[in-house]
Amino acid sequence: MMYDNICEGIFRERFNRFVASVEIDGKTEKVHVKNTGRCGELLVPGAVVYLEDHAENMRNRKLRYSLIAVEKHTDNGILLVNMDSQAPNKAVREALENGTILPAGLKDTAYVKSEYTYGNSRIDFYIKDSEGNEVLLEVKGVTLEEKGTAEFPDAPTERGIKHINELVVAMSEGYHSAILFVIQMKGVHKFRPNYETHKDFGESLVKAAEAGVEIMAYDCRVERNFMGIDRPVEIELMV
Repeated sequence: MMYDNICEGIFRERFNRFVASVEIDGKTEKVHVKNTGRCGELLVPGAVVYLEDHAENMRNRKLRYSLIAVEKHTDNGILLVNMDSQAPNKAVREALENGTILPAGLKDTAYVKSEYTYGNSRIDFYIKDSEGNEVLLEVKGVTLEEKGTAEFPDAPTERGIKHINELVVAMSEGYHSAILFVIQMKGVHKFRPNYETHKDFGESLVKAAEAGVEIMAYDCRVERNFMGIDRPVEIELMV
């Protein structure tokens, strides 16, 4: 997926989940943060960030800029991390349609529907192949990285556990169920649940895998104006 009109800034501070202060061309601006997660290890004062400039298409927007990516300094260099919470679903849809991702049990992706209502949840994707096989796919964006390992979640998520449980039920009703962790960066070699932050989520994910839910993790190619699904990443479900 592509972004338009990207500019560079220096992160100063975050006022709340949605608004931050960024220095752009020597001027301090309030900008929209496109990720409501904590992102404490990313949004640090002085970090180089990248923003989408909506000056030519403000419509009902209150803030001109949206913060979409940040440079993170690591022992192995600088990681460019996309932190737009809407980007994973958009990138996954592109990957499903072009065949980069194909959940187990599908011959192809003849039909893809976003925001599919199942039970008491809205699952990110319903997919059917040309032979009528059906898959429910839930997508989770990952921005937390430590020493080459990506982790999810970065904050407790009861909603995430609810989605996992719905997918387990769907398995018993004839669907194939899958969870895809989209790691919004390159440079990681492994994915694991973040037991330290939300032990129940990790345990629920293990139980889902034991019930037959497919667990996938892919990294992404990330540029200033682009994010796209790239390659599968090793998964370590147990501590």
